[in-house]
Amino acid sequence: MNRFASPDQSRAVAIWLFACAAIVFAMVVIGGVTRLTGSGLSITEWKPIMGALPPMNAAAWAEAFEKYKAIPQYAQVNAGMSLSEFQGIFWWEWGHRLVGRLIGVVFALPFLAFLILRRIPRRLVWRCAILLAMGGLQGVIGWWMVTSGLSERVDVAPERLTVHLGLALLIFAGLIWTGLEAWAGQELSRSPAGWSRGAAILWGAVFIQCLLGGLVAGAKAGYVYTDWPLMNGGFFPPADWGKGAIAFLHDQALVQFNHRIWAYGLLIGGTVYAVQAWRWRLAEGLGTAAFVVAAALWLQAALGIVTLIHAVPLWLGGLHQAGAAVVLLLVTANLWLVRRSQPRLFMSGPRF
Repeated sequence: MNRFASPDQSRAVAIWLFACAAIVFAMVVIGGVTRLTGSGLSITEWKPIMGALPPMNAAAWAEAFEKYKAIPQYAQVNAGMSLSEFQGIFWWEWGHRLVGRLIGVVFALPFLAFLILRRIPRRLVWRCAILLAMGGLQGVIGWWMVTSGLSERVDVAPERLTVHLGLALLIFAGLIWTGLEAWAGQELSRSPAGWSRGAAILWGAVFIQCLLGGLVAGAKAGYVYTDWPLMNGGFFPPADWGKGAIAFLHDQALVQFNHRIWAYGLLIGGTVYAVQAWRWRLAEGLGTAAFVVAAALWLQAALGIVTLIHAVPLWLGGLHQAGAAVVLLLVTANLWLVRRSQPRLFMSGPRF
């Protein structure tokens, strides 16, 4: 018997994957708060194992603080901060890294156990293995991001932050999708290719918008041009084209403009998609799912406007990042439902 042989459905595996997705969601939100509080560079070393322990005494705290004082962010932004103020930003970054370690443990150990017990559906083993590898890569990319702010910058490079965020969201969507596959079992039917393509395009548009939001966050572009619907009284803000192509990654005016324009297109596309879904697929329940997606897009856009005009207060900025993850969750589930065309999914009990 094949060592990976197992039932085609497993509620236990699905719940494990959904639990991992919930932790990744928390990681994304904590990461956003860590960025908004300027805490991401407070730990200047990468110790995947020993770094799990915070400074345990006064001497260790003093050493960590001295290392932080050696980077440009302290000299140019936080010069003169007290040890207690340093501890305030340190704990956010330490907590962010701790949750990252927790995800690795919560995913890897059950994965090995499920493999030994042959509980993971065979067709999902390779997907889970890829998700595990992506999680390991995410840790490396996180440190690559941090290093960009340790020598010449006072913050991390926007493009590196965006790669870090993008991979986290891919892992999040992958966990949701694979969890749904484990819950529902082998695919029985597919919707027409054109309809499936439309749902995939909508997913891709949402993911791109998340990446554009990452560039806005990395460039701190949410703190400028805080009027809406115009930008400093005009539709097109002044962009520093002297930077060349790098302006699309670093120029505050341009990255915010791109994020706005893509949001408008996404709202139109999502609304049209929902209307067509309601007209054509109402009998299968997919119209309702599409309208939930469209409603989430409009709510997220409204939240983004409120966040902008208030110059990104901590709680609104964190909520907006959480909202982006929720929208991605919904378009992932919608795409899965469209491809499966199984309206009574949760009416049939999965096997254990």
